[in-house]
Amino acid sequence: MDAVDRTIINALQGDFPVSENPFADTAASLEMDEATLIARIDAMVSDGVLSRFGPLFDADAMGGAVTLCALEVPEADFDAIAEIVNSYPEVAHNYERQHQFNMWFVVAAESRDIVDEVLLDIQGRTGLIVHDMPKQDEFFIGLRLEV
Repeated sequence: MDAVDRTIINALQGDFPVSENPFADTAASLEMDEATLIARIDAMVSDGVLSRFGPLFDADAMGGAVTLCALEVPEADFDAIAEIVNSYPEVAHNYERQHQFNMWFVVAAESRDIVDEVLLDIQGRTGLIVHDMPKQDEFFIGLRLEV
């Protein structure tokens, strides 16, 4: 990651324009062309610098469902289990914790029924118990991670 990538990451946290050409508008504000901006974002995702690039949706407000889940994964199986969990388009993100429950992920879908199907399928494919912790209250924390 170079200084230009850092500038892109810092500029895109929370202020992505809602316009007809958001990448062109952002690129212009960063004094680069749209193709370069898109190529750099793609490269950062491909290289694992960014785990994903995209909007965060409020699934509940859109009539859907979202839940936080945890797994207790044997360390030797962590990467294989992560690959299974991450293969579901409903998995928004997945991260490792230093805890008995060492894999945490969020599932968001069009309905609670679909969330339940995904969790049952993950349990079936991994042989592990998925601890389902649906949201009870909504909190908004404005988080910016300057790099």
